[in-house]
Amino acid sequence: MQRMTTKSPNKQGFEPDLVEEVTRHCLLTRTRSISRVVTGIYDRALRSYDVNSSQFSMLVLIARMNGGSRAELGRAGHLERSTSTRNLQLLLDQGWVEEFAPSHGRSRPIVLSDAGRELLVTAMPAWRAAQQTAKRMLGKEGASALSSIANELPAD
Repeated sequence: MQRMTTKSPNKQGFEPDLVEEVTRHCLLTRTRSISRVVTGIYDRALRSYDVNSSQFSMLVLIARMNGGSRAELGRAGHLERSTSTRNLQLLLDQGWVEEFAPSHGRSRPIVLSDAGRELLVTAMPAWRAAQQTAKRMLGKEGASALSSIANELPAD
């Protein structure tokens, strides 16, 4: 019986160049890492308000759209349907948003409740502090680049 050996200490069979290329240059890996770190900054800042960064962002989106449907909110927020549904359900359960029966057609408008508006107002100082922390971490050019890229994203 012949025993197989490898010449490389990499026992998983990957080419070291492939791993190095992805490690150094993968935009997906890098943006996901940045996203996790930035999300953590906002989550920590908003924790005392019993809202996380995803929920806060969705509340702001709902306020901006003022009566958008579930589908419209998902598209505007670049969210997959399951993620949008899950996040929206949490907001409904907390009483921060309301979903109304359609007056015509099938669309069910979603709007902030009084509690949702109050949450946004009271949590703004924490959001602003997180915003400043994130800007310092990213630097002026990094923060500006992220904003520019986000502003140019195509609508789904």
